[in-house]
Amino acid sequence: MYGCEAWTISKQIQNKLEATEIWFLRRMLRIPWTAKKTNERVLNEANKRISLVRILRKRQATFLGHVMRRGKLEHLVTTGKFEGKRSRGRQREKIMDGLATWLGPGKVSDILAAVKDRDLWRDMIANAYKQGT
Repeated sequence: MYGCEAWTISKQIQNKLEATEIWFLRRMLRIPWTAKKTNERVLNEANKRISLVRILRKRQATFLGHVMRRGKLEHLVTTGKFEGKRSRGRQREKIMDGLATWLGPGKVSDILAAVKDRDLWRDMIANAYKQGT
């Protein structure tokens, strides 16, 4: 998870991370891969719920708050406000888009405004982490 603050987590990567987490749990509980146990049953045996993606999103959100309050070059790159032409084809998914969907309904501009107030930003992160979206 080193450097996960800069990852762009697409749906495909999220599915792979969840599968990896279940695989880790199966290994820790010594459940062979030939055993026909569902992922929900494995999670119930471990008394856990899938948390790796939530932890990554939380770390991304706290790092984003730090970068946005700082207001240097990273701020410009993260918000996408730099000179140049757009490349052809479909736009790549940005970190801001992923965090906007994780933090709940709202626009990216609302998130950028909320970052300025540190207590509000911490509350938003805590609420999104508790919901587990």
